[in-house]
Amino acid sequence: MCLFRSMQVFVTTVQEGSMSAASGKLGMSPAMVGQHVAALEERLGMRLLNRTTRRQSLTDFGASYVEQCRDILERVAIADQDAEALQAEPRGKLKMTAPTTFGAEVLMPRLQRYRALAPDVTLDITLTDRNVDIVDEGFDIAFRIGELPDSRLIARRLAPYQMMICAAPDYLARRGNPGHPSDLANHDAIGFAPAARSPWKLANGDVQVEVIPRISITVNSGQAVRMAARAALGVIMQPSILLRSDVEAGLLVQLFPDWHLRERPMSLVYHRDRRMTPRLQSVISFAISEFGATSEWRADPHS
Repeated sequence: MCLFRSMQVFVTTVQEGSMSAASGKLGMSPAMVGQHVAALEERLGMRLLNRTTRRQSLTDFGASYVEQCRDILERVAIADQDAEALQAEPRGKLKMTAPTTFGAEVLMPRLQRYRALAPDVTLDITLTDRNVDIVDEGFDIAFRIGELPDSRLIARRLAPYQMMICAAPDYLARRGNPGHPSDLANHDAIGFAPAARSPWKLANGDVQVEVIPRISITVNSGQAVRMAARAALGVIMQPSILLRSDVEAGLLVQLFPDWHLRERPMSLVYHRDRRMTPRLQSVISFAISEFGATSEWRADPHS
């Protein structure tokens, strides 16, 4: 077997925690993952993993060897990046991650423009609301909503994430239209996990109101929150990019349009030690052009 590939498989197995999880990440069978690890162990004459039917753990030698493998793989990646930097056109694979709602509703409909600019770049995109560690998990770049405590990252500020409070006409007909944000304490609300219990903050001039809604349903999907609101289950606060088309279609009613909801900062981030290859530069330029601080972007109206 290819020694370099076996090292990649071993590192991924350790990173993912099991051979079965690594197989999904690598696109190969668990048996093939096991063969790569076994080939390394045979070559080295040392056991790398302690394996049982329920768990695996690194041997003392395996813990040392995996760090050496990571160093070798990183050096090869740097060499590849240096070679790419000599090329005029961006090419190769770029791993990107973005929040689920933003990725599905805003980013994906615009990627055709990027594909036209960089047709030789292959995008590997992961949509998740988990705050991934882009360094440890091997991402080149990430769209990030919220504050950025990680000093290892370089951040390019994008247009802030706008929020909106809405409810379905049927819900308001049944429960009444809240005239003031403080009235929300007496209404059912649908919360988006994991921030379901966070207060809703609104401002109107010098008047600021902080409301802790009465959450009747919590769900970890922005689309599910939206559909629950359309089914008249309660009031929601979600990104305006997700709700604006429903408001325009009359499926939802925007509440408190004269009040300002606290914006959430949005950034494009990448590791400060990451080499600025044409591939990386192309996606940074595209993102700033499409979603930069001076841009006005919204969801695809046909989504």
